[in-house]
Amino acid sequence: MIVVKVGGSLYSTAELAHCLSALANYATQHPIVIVPGGGPFADQVRTAQTIHLFNDEVAHHMAIIAMKQYGLLLQSHIPTCQTLNTLGSPKAPLSIWLPDDTLLSEPSLSKSWDISSDSIALWLANRLDAEQLLLIKRVFINTNSIKELTSQSIIDQGFKTLFSKRPITTKIIHHQAYDNLSDSIANPSLGLV
Repeated sequence: MIVVKVGGSLYSTAELAHCLSALANYATQHPIVIVPGGGPFADQVRTAQTIHLFNDEVAHHMAIIAMKQYGLLLQSHIPTCQTLNTLGSPKAPLSIWLPDDTLLSEPSLSKSWDISSDSIALWLANRLDAEQLLLIKRVFINTNSIKELTSQSIIDQGFKTLFSKRPITTKIIHHQAYDNLSDSIANPSLGLV
């Protein structure tokens, strides 16, 4: 099984539907669980926190709900896929994980903006014993160094700590590279270190 985080930055791109279609096609060969980013729904949480000054714990809870909203949007593009909750196990070739409040009691996920959907996808990939984690993003990268990607704000601050405790083969794929999904999955040189 492969866990694939579909970044919220793909929300307004023409490639989103094509990327999801490519994932659905690949899932016929190898099971996939999609983890949604937060997209504009998480952006609204950031805006609301600035206006209403609530703490990061509340923002973290709201950002998890934002991920679920984006997940429902993704499901609207591929309605034949199964949805999966945090305590469930995938039973279909293609699933979209809809995070829920059980994440709030997960001690390895700090309740702050240091943990985003990237770290949450890593956490889920480990929980499901996935073979690989793919992060589909709307950014070109020129390094496989987690430290550098963190300093460039391409992945969140908490990712390095979670990865060091339980590493898994992880790759970042540009959102326009969905046609080469099989090659990206098979290419070991793309893995983060």
